[in-house]
Amino acid sequence: MQTEPQPVIPTGAPHGPPTSPAKNLLAPIWHTILIVVIVLANSYFTARSFASHVGEATTVKQRTWGYAFTIALELFILLLVWIGLRLKKHTLRELIGGRWNTPEDFLIDVGIAIGFWVIAAAILIGVAYALGHVNEAAINDMKQRLQGVIPRSGMEVTIFISLSVIAGLVEEIVFRGYLQKQIGAIAGNAYVGVIVSAMIFGAGHGYEGTKNMIRIAAFGVLFGVLAVWRKSLRPGMMAHAFQDTFAGVGSYLLSRQGKF
Repeated sequence: MQTEPQPVIPTGAPHGPPTSPAKNLLAPIWHTILIVVIVLANSYFTARSFASHVGEATTVKQRTWGYAFTIALELFILLLVWIGLRLKKHTLRELIGGRWNTPEDFLIDVGIAIGFWVIAAAILIGVAYALGHVNEAAINDMKQRLQGVIPRSGMEVTIFISLSVIAGLVEEIVFRGYLQKQIGAIAGNAYVGVIVSAMIFGAGHGYEGTKNMIRIAAFGVLFGVLAVWRKSLRPGMMAHAFQDTFAGVGSYLLSRQGKF
């Protein structure tokens, strides 16, 4: 009895239909647009608010409510990111990457975070010189803009440190985790994700002024490269939280001496 010859499948031929690029996305594209709109809208309205109150003294209540609002907004955006990830069956753990199986693993990331912070600070000093941020007029402008966010008491410093830690964790998840990887997947190039997410990161700090937004975008690029190299957000989270804490506490100490 003769049987019909079976078709020969070439070695390495794909089995089934090709994978759709959409399957590599972390969340639906409309969700990403929503996150970006919220970040930019908040930047726009806070920039307008700061500009209209430049030079005005703020009260403890105003600063405390400002910290509380920022913490709430950070956590709300984190919740939105989590919802978007779940829509595509991804997790925050997957997004963060890395794993601390031993104390040595943790200490390596701490060392990387410290080394990164020192190198990034040196680079940003160079960027500040290039942008003309070291002259007296630029420094005074920065002081005027940030008067309303500088903590003025021990209680405010405590709240500010909490805000800094939350911002370090959440913003690395949102910008270097979610947006960077999502935009990289859409573009088909990880470094496009690094650059575009860094631009959005800089644009999200409108209250600091245009020149500072450029500097912050450069900072975002450095964080993005760190995340790609390390394949983890953990060192960046630590460096980001430390940077924000250092800036807030340092400004508080300078204000106590009448220098801010």
